[in-house]
Amino acid sequence: MKLSNFFFGTASLLLLASCKTGDDQFDAQGTFEADEVLVSAEIPGKLTSFTIQEGDTLAAGAMVGQVDALNLSLQKEQVQASIAALNQKTADEQPQLQLLKDQLALQEVQLQNLQKEKARIERLLKMDAATGKQLDDISFQLDALQKQMMVTKQQVAVQVNNIRTQNRSILSEADPLKMKAEQIDDQIKRASIINPIQGTVLTKYAEQGEITSMGKALYKIADLSTLTLRAYITGNQLPAIKLGQTVTVYTDNGKDGYDQHSGTITWIADKAEFTPKTIQTKEERANLVYAVKIKVKNNGFLKLGMYGEITFQNQ
Repeated sequence: MKLSNFFFGTASLLLLASCKTGDDQFDAQGTFEADEVLVSAEIPGKLTSFTIQEGDTLAAGAMVGQVDALNLSLQKEQVQASIAALNQKTADEQPQLQLLKDQLALQEVQLQNLQKEKARIERLLKMDAATGKQLDDISFQLDALQKQMMVTKQQVAVQVNNIRTQNRSILSEADPLKMKAEQIDDQIKRASIINPIQGTVLTKYAEQGEITSMGKALYKIADLSTLTLRAYITGNQLPAIKLGQTVTVYTDNGKDGYDQHSGTITWIADKAEFTPKTIQTKEERANLVYAVKIKVKNNGFLKLGMYGEITFQNQ
């Protein structure tokens, strides 16, 4: 936003006209303005903290206020609880799987022992030191144990498959929940009102305790260390200036005199203002008016809306 308005521009044009038609020593005149920033709330809510005052000088990145974010914090806790519940479902399946694996390991030990016992009975049977019934009994036990092991292995495979399926299902549910938690966390961070630039608070639009909405302006700030003098020049002055050119700026010191400041031309309008509909002669082209911007370092005495006069150097 710019502080200058139509009336400042009109006044500048009238002063410019008198400058060129009278004995005034200045080449152009205008008013001082600054690049202003409106700082707004990024989330709706109650301003729990907002103590800045008009005229305060704020540093860039400083936290100047806080919007109530309790509801967002509760939402985040709810999402985190849902994620924890999903993880617990997976954790509950792991002991059952481990139990089946432990059971299978025990059965493998039993199988090895039975196989050794069967081999011993077979040797004794050859020496008529054992009976055929003993061999049949041990063979039956081996067969039964092997069938039990097959069942246990199937149970392990089913459990592993269930866990994998469940993990995929949990991941498909957990990933969106994690993204939602990150979004809520980002909103909570936006509850802090961060000052964007170093400058001076020009206008305050809200007070602590008020309910604000997203995008509502809270205050206006501008860097007043360097001001911009918006002035207007005629068409025949346009060829005599260029970007980066140094000019002398004069301001009224209140004692029928002027203070001098050094300024730099940073912008020249590419279109004329208040242009006549028909331009036929060189004299008429000289009546064209172009806006220019001149950066001037503020020594503390320059104010927004103050008038300034200019003389171009090296003409």
